[in-house]
Amino acid sequence: MGFFGTYAFEHGQWKTLSEGELPPLDEPSLWIDIHDSDITSVVYAPAGPGTGVAYLGLTPRTYFENPNASDPTDVLREAAGLAAWWALNNSGDVTAKQAEILGYLAEDEDPDDFSVEDEQDVEDVDVFVEIKTARFLEALDLPLPVELSR
Repeated sequence: MGFFGTYAFEHGQWKTLSEGELPPLDEPSLWIDIHDSDITSVVYAPAGPGTGVAYLGLTPRTYFENPNASDPTDVLREAAGLAAWWALNNSGDVTAKQAEILGYLAEDEDPDDFSVEDEQDVEDVDVFVEIKTARFLEALDLPLPVELSR
C-alpha cells in the first residue's frame, strides 16, 4: 500500500486534512492530495495564467487509464500559473522558476507506453510521488508538511 496524504497551505502553514478534503481556503493557498504514492494533485489559488490544477507523478487520466478521470493537462500553462503563484510571496526570476517547476509536472501519457527497462536505474523520486512532492514544495520555497519531511 502506498502513501496517502492531504494537506492545505494557507496563512504560511500546513494543515493536515482528511483524504480528498478540499475546504474553502484563503488565497494564496495550495492544496496537495497524494494518492497511493502515484499521483499528487496540486490545486493552487489564485490560478494566474494556469487553471489552478496540476499533477505530479501521474495524471488521473493516465493512472486510471480513463480520459474522463481528469481534464487534459497543459504542463506549460500550469508551470506558468505555479510560477506566478510563487511570485506572490517571493522575489526572483519567474521565468527560471517556471522552468524549474515544469520538471516536476506530470503530463497525460498512454499507459501502454510505460516500460521500465532496468529497475536498478529507477530512482526513488520516480517511484514514490511523495518524494517528488517534497522536492516540488522545496522548489516553491515552502516548508514541508511534517509527514513529508521524514
